[in-house]
Amino acid sequence: MPVIGFHNSHEQVHPAALLDAVRHAEAAGFTAAMCSDHLTPWNPRQGESGFAWSWLGAAMATTSLPFGAVNAPGQRYHPVVIAQAIATLGAMFPGRFWVALGSGEAMNEHVTGGTWPRKAVRDARLRECVDVIRRLLAGELVSHDGLVTVDRAAIYTLPDPQPALVCPAVSVATARNGADWADGLVTINQPHDKLREMIAAYRDAGGQGTLAVQVHVAWDPDPDRALAIAHDQWRSNVFPPPLCWDLDSPEAFEQASAHVAPEDMHGPVRISADLGQHAAWIAEYLELGFDQVYLHHVGKEQRPFLDAFGGRVLPQFDLERPGPVAAIDPPGPAENRRPHVEPVPAP
Repeated sequence: MPVIGFHNSHEQVHPAALLDAVRHAEAAGFTAAMCSDHLTPWNPRQGESGFAWSWLGAAMATTSLPFGAVNAPGQRYHPVVIAQAIATLGAMFPGRFWVALGSGEAMNEHVTGGTWPRKAVRDARLRECVDVIRRLLAGELVSHDGLVTVDRAAIYTLPDPQPALVCPAVSVATARNGADWADGLVTINQPHDKLREMIAAYRDAGGQGTLAVQVHVAWDPDPDRALAIAHDQWRSNVFPPPLCWDLDSPEAFEQASAHVAPEDMHGPVRISADLGQHAAWIAEYLELGFDQVYLHHVGKEQRPFLDAFGGRVLPQFDLERPGPVAAIDPPGPAENRRPHVEPVPAP
């Protein structure tokens, strides 16, 4: 049975309103949730930048949904900090949290003042970060010298089970390269042939775990309004890599998208006033082999979308809530595991 989740866009919706939206999504019948982790929006009209990790604690405490987050360790975030954040959410909400670890985008990462590395270096840095994070989540005392530096780090509040570390990919190469470290794959809606190729590349390279897709949708009872929502909010998101990785500000994305026409939005966004059409599109992603479909309504107002899809789209599917989310093959005992110290009894 499939999972249909709600994607929470911190770039577009104030965190208080987004918290209300995800609670409403659960009541409407969505069975999972995920969120973005951005410092800046994609364009000035989106206009928000809530801190995902603060919000996740509130969202997970006030719903019972499993959650995922997309994060880029290595530049704006040190991997030890991210490991601690993952561990704390995993400890408080066992089996309900996963994180997709990517190589990042310049728009979020340049703020540290460091050089924006070429893609090959970013990919190598990500692998180091994944290794550091896994070892810390396994309770090891970690030192590392490479593209990131770690000096005798340890996490004392550990999750059980260890949260899944997922590969976020928009290219076949990234899907293939993530197969040897990831506990699953998540991507975005793209042409079906490319999605088939990505799935095959991931599985053929030994990739395990759940396959998930985030689908950008625009819905309104008025078809012209649905198209206008997509064009207003998401026209800065139609560019393939490497452009989407390397532009460094909302203003740069705004300038790059100045000549994107409304009709260009079909494809990057699934746009229709017909809820039956949206249900058919979801069914297509499930037929491709995805276990989970996360819907992202690209408008800033979420409640009408949630009510419409909860009332007329989700009931067309025999949905389930995911079981415990956990790493497939977490590191075993290690010689450099930090020593366990028993607390001193109170006198």
